[in-house]
Amino acid sequence: MMMTPAELQAAATINDPRWAAVQARDGRFDGQFFYSVKSTGVYCRPSCGARLARPENVTFHESTADAERAGFRPCKRCKPDQPPRAQRQAGMIADLCRFIETAEQAPSLDELAQRAGMSPYHLHRVFKSSTGVTPRAYAMAHRASRVREALGRNDTVTDAIYDAGYNANSRFYEESDHLLGMTPSAFKAGGADTDIRFAIGQCSLGAILVARSGRGVCAIELGDDPEALARALQDRFPQARLTGDDPEFDRLVAEVVGLVEAPGHGLDLPLDVRGTAFQQRVWQALRAVPVGETVSYSEIADRIGAPNAHRAVAQACGANTLAIAIPCHRVVRSDGALSGYRWGVERKRALLDREHEAVA
Repeated sequence: MMMTPAELQAAATINDPRWAAVQARDGRFDGQFFYSVKSTGVYCRPSCGARLARPENVTFHESTADAERAGFRPCKRCKPDQPPRAQRQAGMIADLCRFIETAEQAPSLDELAQRAGMSPYHLHRVFKSSTGVTPRAYAMAHRASRVREALGRNDTVTDAIYDAGYNANSRFYEESDHLLGMTPSAFKAGGADTDIRFAIGQCSLGAILVARSGRGVCAIELGDDPEALARALQDRFPQARLTGDDPEFDRLVAEVVGLVEAPGHGLDLPLDVRGTAFQQRVWQALRAVPVGETVSYSEIADRIGAPNAHRAVAQACGANTLAIAIPCHRVVRSDGALSGYRWGVERKRALLDREHEAVA
């Protein structure tokens, strides 16, 4: 039996590999082709969320111009004649971030949603997907940066508080411990009145320094020169009271060294992790990577809900000062090749080799 023209068109559509992308609403193909629907007179992106058309009504087009020359108009839902939704959202989120950064007070979610023309719920979800953090966490992280800068350039803590955008001392002091990891006065004075105990040991990867404040472990550093590690700690906290040669604290160093030599045992330490909200999300994801396994920067970005933030993930790995405890050595390139490591690629290779042996 001969097929009707409609059946022939349906068969041609179904056998075209682009139809599978339309059925899956696969956004990866947006911009690569468009499809029109004869029954509605519109053309769409592959990712369009409209009701799936019957295949006999579908025609594929290489460009928007081709579709419009054929007499079709752009879909009002997926707006194929405008930049892709992800690109439009990225521009909108960038605008909101600039708005947050320049606002005297942290804008409310309702205020941001009104500015973006979205519901608060939808904005919250889109913002977190794009940046890896919520609008409130982004505002707090930016404010933390402003506080640190203000404490460095103002004569008094009070001046710094108002310079950073706070309109009340009480609100600042409620957040200061979370923002700074110590009192504002101590931070401004380079760690003054802060006790930090540290010790330097040796492991198979070279010298290792472990330091702890009253809040927990604040540094685990690897290097070739023990004196250079000690000087770096002193530069980081120039006014803190640094205490070394403590036999009791040496046992903590032994624990960390043991983790280097036998990574399968884990590390149960209170970690004084300071960083932006995004960095903390990255570091939390890194600590969930099992011993003996590796992940790519893109995989970590996916796990924290920010699939386009792989470069920011790499920067967060580079900012990690807690070697081993936050295992950024388990992050590799997408092709499996070793990437940079704060404490040297050779140490990274040695750590991974040791972990693979531990789980073999």
